[in-house]
Amino acid sequence: MALKERLGTVVSDKMDKTVVVAVENRFPHPIYQKTVSRTRRYKVHDEENACRVGDRVRITETRPISASKRWAVSEVLSHSPKVKEVSK
Repeated sequence: MALKERLGTVVSDKMDKTVVVAVENRFPHPIYQKTVSRTRRYKVHDEENACRVGDRVRITETRPISASKRWAVSEVLSHSPKVKEVSK
């Protein structure tokens, strides 16, 4: 059985060793043939806490790591531009 892979964008990095990745699937509507996009969000294991919001990543299916994590970051394809943090 081949491992599934997806490309997506990190939308949340607030958890420890976990990021939320949004994967967009585009396909033509079966009747109207308009391009439809569906977004699915995966909780993904990030061992080194290397991902930040906006990063483009490749995720790979893995064994269940927790109740909701079944994916792991295999590589960071591109980092988001540095955002100046606002100090309070």
